[in-house]
Amino acid sequence: MQGNLDIGSILEGWEYNPDRLLVRRVRGLDGKPKIQLRLDLGLLQMEVEGRPDGTRPFGETSLLAYYLKKLTRYRAEHGTNQEFSLNKEDCRALRREMIQYYHRRVSFLELREFEKAARDADHNLQVMDLIKRYASREEDRRASEGVRPFVLMHRTQARAMLMLQHRDYDGALQEVREGIEQIEAFLVEHGLEEMIPRARELAFLRNWAERIRKVRPKDIREELERRMWEAAEREDYERAARFRDMLRELEDRPGRGRRS
Repeated sequence: MQGNLDIGSILEGWEYNPDRLLVRRVRGLDGKPKIQLRLDLGLLQMEVEGRPDGTRPFGETSLLAYYLKKLTRYRAEHGTNQEFSLNKEDCRALRREMIQYYHRRVSFLELREFEKAARDADHNLQVMDLIKRYASREEDRRASEGVRPFVLMHRTQARAMLMLQHRDYDGALQEVREGIEQIEAFLVEHGLEEMIPRARELAFLRNWAERIRKVRPKDIREELERRMWEAAEREDYERAARFRDMLRELEDRPGRGRRS
């Protein structure tokens, strides 16, 4: 006879909140770390490494890994991959795997484990590339391609946050610019140029880039100029003169005005 399988004790004290993504790390009975994502009717528990459900389809780390290996074998046997294809069931199974990686990706973002979030976004983008190239049905390509801008946005967010954790504001802005360019290129490729001004993913990244610019530390020259003018407006001319002299000294230095 099985013991008590009621998960009520697991959820006790961890109330569902529809306005927040509730995620936590726990230690599993096997001693390995797990991620739990709270839902209204319970929770999802995911592995931190490998496939989120902990399975090894066909002995591989993921279905993506399995089909990539299958593609490699096909190319070796036939000398080409032109006739290789994924049928309806193949694509359906791959999309189910994408959902697992989506749940873990948003969980990693909430936990601020950005390297792992970017890794899971890359996984789903590789699945989309595989389906786009080899799906036998156009509807399967459309089904996976439809979420590409959303996944690109998440990958951009994860990569930029990694930069910000190291206070690399310019690197973060570069990641955001590249993400915007990738999403715009996707829309152009699919004849959706009219969506560029109002796509939610692009609006999010543009607004985020503006916030990064606002919090980015100013370079030395810009900061000194700001303080000089503020002092002058307060008629604190002695202080303004000191900042002016510091600016002149800065002009005489090699590589003047650069941030360290």
